[in-house]
Amino acid sequence: MSFHGLKMLYEGKAKKIFEKSKDEVVIYFKDDVTAFNGEKKDSISGKGKINKKISVFFFKILEEKGVPTQFIKDLDETSFVARKLDIIPLEVIVRNYTAGSFCKRYGVKKGIKLKEPIVEFSLKDDELGDPMICKNVILSLELVDGDILEKIEHYARKINEILTRLLSQSNIILVDFKLEFGVKDGNIYLADEISPDTCRFWDKNTMESLDKDVYREETGDLVERYSEFLRRIGL
Repeated sequence: MSFHGLKMLYEGKAKKIFEKSKDEVVIYFKDDVTAFNGEKKDSISGKGKINKKISVFFFKILEEKGVPTQFIKDLDETSFVARKLDIIPLEVIVRNYTAGSFCKRYGVKKGIKLKEPIVEFSLKDDELGDPMICKNVILSLELVDGDILEKIEHYARKINEILTRLLSQSNIILVDFKLEFGVKDGNIYLADEISPDTCRFWDKNTMESLDKDVYREETGDLVERYSEFLRRIGL
């Protein structure tokens, strides 16, 4: 798609957001891939198209299950039309198994199934490295009010239940994932994306990664693994 004439509102590591109207934006998925807070960077042909397809698939399912999302309609292979939101400056991390920074932080082995899902928050700020933040600090700094924070956590847990159940049918473990939310007219919506860039997906039998850890750890071909995930979920 050509974005000629559309104002770019934001460019992140993996997406660009363009203003379509006063109520809508276009979210474009780039082929860029980064790791370790941008220290490792590449452009991998086909990645953006896959992530967009997976995100739309998940957003549609979550809408059907009662989770309001930013998604409005498909546009082309690498972009979709979405609601323009005021993005809440928090990243919501849901963990079902130990992996990544959680293992480093608490000195535990990778791959342990947690007794119950954990919901964590980090401050959405690239310059600070998205530091972890607790509920008390969120409320004390008035980043959001208590009702919104409660609703965000409720939706995060609901999304986890829906996607865990869905992916288990394809022999995929939902290890952990990151969510973002936004507000419009007082209503909360799931925003951004849900893809192998923002989630950890493991094969149930081999514990092999089907996500960006393949790129982080240099254990395989990223597009090949993402494509395998697509195939598993029937896309």
